[in-house]
Amino acid sequence: MAAGGRRAAAERRNWPAGLAGWLWLAIVIVPIYWIVITSFKTQSTYYVTNPLAPPAEPTLEAYRLVIESDFALYFLNSVVATAGAVVPAVAVSFMAAYAIVRAGAASRFLRGVNALFLMGLAIPLQATVIPIYLIIIRLHLYDTLLALILPSIAFAIPLSVLVLSNFIRDVPKELFESMRLDGATEWGMLWRLALPLTRPAVVTVSIYNALTIWNGFLLPLILTQSPDKRTLPLALWTFQGQYSVNVPAVLASVVLTSLPILLLYVVGRRQLLAGLTAGFGK
Repeated sequence: MAAGGRRAAAERRNWPAGLAGWLWLAIVIVPIYWIVITSFKTQSTYYVTNPLAPPAEPTLEAYRLVIESDFALYFLNSVVATAGAVVPAVAVSFMAAYAIVRAGAASRFLRGVNALFLMGLAIPLQATVIPIYLIIIRLHLYDTLLALILPSIAFAIPLSVLVLSNFIRDVPKELFESMRLDGATEWGMLWRLALPLTRPAVVTVSIYNALTIWNGFLLPLILTQSPDKRTLPLALWTFQGQYSVNVPAVLASVVLTSLPILLLYVVGRRQLLAGLTAGFGK
């Protein structure tokens, strides 16, 4: 009887949860479907057809227009700004997190640095736009990609340190002591022990920061002016006229802009999922 009861409980369906899951899937899928099918329409047919109906005659005209409108230059600017911010931010965050965890309560200075990083999580980007603008002007970096990279590094470090320090703290202390007895230095333990064991966390914060910086709009809008310094989100303005918006071209640009992030997720999805779910199995 007990086995039959367990079997009946296992076969019981959670219909409300299933219905909510399908509803959420529809909410997510419908906008993506609309973006993709609209990108294959022309500007003249977009306003006279059903928005959710697939195009009767699919065309790549919108994609051709986007690629011919200096898309390669905007793409390169986004790659340089994203890679130039993510790589140093994650490297500095990883070393800072290692120092904070390994020092523990022994270093008052590092405890203060950790508190300073945590305070950075409470400061939104919008509240610092004017100070950042004035600092960039004083440094004579306005209208350069470095003006986008430096603030992006600063805003990526606090959350990265918080996530990485939690993962490094889970590494058994016995492993560090064993390597120390074998003659390893702190630098060696950092790269040969802590980094391999926390690789899922490193990939997670890298992808998160890359996604945030890649889709950033406010900093490029405030800190750049020249068309040749535009990033992809800011380049969407290219297809907005004085009286109308080329919707298919805008959405084609959105699709092309999203492809690198999608590719990054496909490449690192295992490490990303491992980093996001690591704490649930403990």
